[in-house]
Amino acid sequence: MRALITNDDGIHTTGLHTLAQVAVKAGLEVLVAAPHVERSGASASLTALEQGGRLMVHEDTLEGLDGVRALGVEATPGFIAFAAMHGAFGANPDIVLSGVNHGPNTGNAVLHSGTVGAALTARTLGAPALAVSNVAPNPQHWDTAAEMAQRALSWLLERARDEAANPLTLSVNVPDLPLSQVKGLREARLAAFGAVQAEVHETGEDFVAMTFSEVDAELVPGTDAHFLSEGWATVTSLAAPCEADGVDLSALDDAS
Repeated sequence: MRALITNDDGIHTTGLHTLAQVAVKAGLEVLVAAPHVERSGASASLTALEQGGRLMVHEDTLEGLDGVRALGVEATPGFIAFAAMHGAFGANPDIVLSGVNHGPNTGNAVLHSGTVGAALTARTLGAPALAVSNVAPNPQHWDTAAEMAQRALSWLLERARDEAANPLTLSVNVPDLPLSQVKGLREARLAAFGAVQAEVHETGEDFVAMTFSEVDAELVPGTDAHFLSEGWATVTSLAAPCEADGVDLSALDDAS
């Protein structure tokens, strides 16, 4: 199987290299295509830098990944996944892996994540995808993230062998702890909030100043934020954008 490895922190990050190594060890044919600079918070945005109408792509090398093709792309991770699924970098990937993100992607704030946005983009185009995040802004325990990514990837690959199965997007969050201190991997619901909250600090004639702080709220049992606070890694299945069920729009339907 062919795997695309991308992220939103940029191509020269330890998290990206960690996830690429997990994919190689799983026996996948690996292509790395990631933003040439950090593109965090890009969600599934389809934006890119162009010259003469051409997407700018730069061949790169990654330490410890000899033989793996690596591309620094002047685009958001969502655009990279979109382009890859249309054959921009060779044969279409069979699976897309995004991360390992530096910082959490928890709660409903996953909507804004470039890491998750790339994974959801792949799923909407027919490929299973895995987004992996270490909850620390400056992670230290990459071996822990690699172990949890490997477990989720093995499950996803086994499921992908069933041709009748619909592709899934899994989001894994890992506490930045030694592997021996992590309690395990738990299925979790999304919390009702993200890792940080934003407030408008000041407004002026030509500007708006916003501040960001860590969320200080009660953790609801069963959510990703709750399990992570207790030393668990979490896994959540995310749905690609789709219509909402159970809404009666008949009053707006001219055919009714």
